[in-house]
Amino acid sequence: METYLQLSGVQHFLFCRRQWALIHIENQWQDNFQTISGQQFHERAHDEALSELRGNLLITRGLNIVSHALKVTGKCDVVEFRLCESGVRLFGREGVWRPFPVEYKRGEPKADNCDAAQLCAQAMCLENMFCCDIPEGALFYGQNKRRTVVGFTPELRLEVKTALEEMHELTKRGHTPRVRSSKACNV
Repeated sequence: METYLQLSGVQHFLFCRRQWALIHIENQWQDNFQTISGQQFHERAHDEALSELRGNLLITRGLNIVSHALKVTGKCDVVEFRLCESGVRLFGREGVWRPFPVEYKRGEPKADNCDAAQLCAQAMCLENMFCCDIPEGALFYGQNKRRTVVGFTPELRLEVKTALEEMHELTKRGHTPRVRSSKACNV
């Protein structure tokens, strides 16, 4: 039986492999102020009952996603479906719509690529599910209340695939990487 990874783990993994393994392999997790604050920040984004139509924009929240090719599953905070000529048909809707994932982050934009990679992984799942191409999405940061548009480049997609392959291998082996002293990872 194949193991499906949690999509949110991509961000953890690229931030700190050891931290990811402690959370996702060893199931060591303890909430703190930041995690509780992040959960509260995401409450509205994950409210599946709050879908809305604003002209040519259909906004869905808390959309469950999966990629059997990548063996990953998760939930998108928000997926905006934009009415356009190069989209997909949606049940009960006229026209064709292009998915545009939006990932909410409590803090501020980071210098590294881990948030963008998590968003790209969401897009890759949506592409598998809807059989379409998704060229970009957005990260919404609560600290500055702004969106940052992220292009899903071939390099970013490769980074996601490579990370997921390594995550699957570590999960299969049940291996937690050793500590690598860095500013990012202090566990």
